[in-house]
Amino acid sequence: MKDYILTVGLEIHVELATETKMFCNSKNDTDEWHPNTNVCPVCLGYPGTLPTINKEAVRSVLRLGVALGGQIADYTEFNRKNYFYPDIPKGYQISQYKYPLVQGGMLNDVAITRVHLEEDTAKSLHNESGHSLLDFNRAGIPLMELVTEPVIKTPADAANFAREWQLLLRYLDISGANMEKGEMRVEANVSVQRSDLKKDSGGSTLGTKVEIKNLNSFKVVEKAIKFEMARQINALEKGEKVVQETRGWDENKEETFSQRIKESAHDYRYFPDPDLPKLSIKDIPEFSEMALRASLPELPRQKRERLSKLGISKEHMEIYVAQPEWGKLFEEVVDILKDKDLIKLVSNYITSELKSLVSPVEFSEVIRMVTRGELSSKGAKGVLKVLAETGGETRKIAEEENLMQENNREILEKIVEEVLEENKNAPVQFLVGQAMKKSGNRANPVILQELLKGRKGDRG
Repeated sequence: MKDYILTVGLEIHVELATETKMFCNSKNDTDEWHPNTNVCPVCLGYPGTLPTINKEAVRSVLRLGVALGGQIADYTEFNRKNYFYPDIPKGYQISQYKYPLVQGGMLNDVAITRVHLEEDTAKSLHNESGHSLLDFNRAGIPLMELVTEPVIKTPADAANFAREWQLLLRYLDISGANMEKGEMRVEANVSVQRSDLKKDSGGSTLGTKVEIKNLNSFKVVEKAIKFEMARQINALEKGEKVVQETRGWDENKEETFSQRIKESAHDYRYFPDPDLPKLSIKDIPEFSEMALRASLPELPRQKRERLSKLGISKEHMEIYVAQPEWGKLFEEVVDILKDKDLIKLVSNYITSELKSLVSPVEFSEVIRMVTRGELSSKGAKGVLKVLAETGGETRKIAEEENLMQENNREILEKIVEEVLEENKNAPVQFLVGQAMKKSGNRANPVILQELLKGRKGDRG
């Protein structure tokens, strides 16, 4: 079999978390399960209604564009994308075509083509009796679409890009981007080409593009691209042509299936929506790049750069970036302790021992007691378990649960004497183990070893 080159471009749709829908005042609530509750004449497509643009939705996309390092539009307009399907009541979708809000930018070393804004469709529900029902709660929700350049070379890179995209959206607080709720849907444009074929004048090695629609998890993104790559290679090896089409993903069979021949832009007959005003972005003060940039929080890549200077492992760093609540605990404890030599110890305890968040003040006290020898590693784990389950004060928990480490040399000397009498010729490490048992695992093993070595030496 000849070598083949895989090329993937992604299109990702994300529902924005605005209070109202894109072109009307109906509530935007993805958790609403009663059908056709958050609807009005505008999002139901009644004749004679007039849409109005959701300003916060536009601002959300522009903030994202700045975070990506993209070019913010000076001018933009909305277009009618004409196609007929039961979940499109107007017979067209309001979207953007020639003048997207954002062009260019980069994320995870993947070049971005554009980010534009449109409205979501209604949801079709097909029942067992063969009827289709329509729920318009989703119709008109602000829907942002990202399009990447076709530069992704592996299924894993595609899935990782989608993860980073979701993370960025959550940091900016513009979408929950929960894939299981349909707030984020990934589509992959997949093509393969034999590596020994000459590139065209533009340097492209793209084969025939096939789009896989509505991939609803990162694992599925990777699986679907792997399958489609193998399917296309198999077809080419047999001398068949790959057809440009739209395919779906069958979760049960774990394979793609043909849905329809892929449409081109001219099939949608785009034209500017006459009911909506053109937008001159540069004339709106709060949409200036300076104002948008000032509204940005610390971004994931910036957080990685900062945490990497603390000397923690890459694995721990990714936990703190992907789960900001754990990152917040880590940084608060480090700030309380103000000792760079304890940073790795703090991170190790957080990532290996905690199942739920605890008070940073009490966690800091656990670390202090460990470094002072008041708590053993086992004792610290016991205290952290109680803190995570019920809360409380670290020292009080350690005392009440009998977890304080025994450092009293007089008490330990008595234990050493007993162990030496019972095990006259045993090696030191064995004796340390026996002494630990006698102390209920509370004795400081360092002091025990020191005492045992001294006593064995005295006895010759």
